[in-house]
Amino acid sequence: MAPLPLFLTPFVVGFSGAMMPGPVSTVILAQSMRRGFWAGPLITAGHALMEGLLVVALAFGLGGPLRRPEIVAAIGCVGGLVLLWMGYGLILHVWRKGGKEALDDEVPSPLAGRLAPVPAGMVTSVANPYWFLWWATVGASYVSLALERGVVGLAAFYGGHILSDLSWNSLLALAVTTGRRLFKGRLYQALFLLCGLSLLGLGGYFLWTGARFWVQTFRK
Repeated sequence: MAPLPLFLTPFVVGFSGAMMPGPVSTVILAQSMRRGFWAGPLITAGHALMEGLLVVALAFGLGGPLRRPEIVAAIGCVGGLVLLWMGYGLILHVWRKGGKEALDDEVPSPLAGRLAPVPAGMVTSVANPYWFLWWATVGASYVSLALERGVVGLAAFYGGHILSDLSWNSLLALAVTTGRRLFKGRLYQALFLLCGLSLLGLGGYFLWTGARFWVQTFRK
């Protein structure tokens, strides 16, 4: 595949993953309400760093081990626990504020109070089991095609994929930032609570599917 298609097709396909609700988009919503627009690009930078490392690892043959049943199960369980921890921290922050009309300037911990946007992007990426599974399947196939063109092909694929993430995440952060005047009082708290519940739901689902996969694996 030529470098231009290697850039354009991952850009289009990347939107299918970027636009799906998940840990990264949830954290962007929460942080953009406090930190402003640049939370989106900075969280994407952390996400891009982890994806860059994974692309290099796949280029050196990591795709096979990532598809091993026990690895898939472990990723699901660990990722689910991390997301539960993050969701609990966000909900606890909102609960402690009670009926106050506005939250303080501290970004909720542990979602971001202890994590700046770039580290938050890194943590939420690796905490998502489906992120590993996508890269072990679709991503690994793209890397194989890109390697036919060497470093140029790999860079074209990675650049197209990351540009789709950056475009969508920046748009999401911009939408939140420009609408900040609407996010006041109870509505503001409700949005943070919704983000926390989303992380709890994702974490519970990943933990359950990981544990089920683990049981099925060892029953064979």
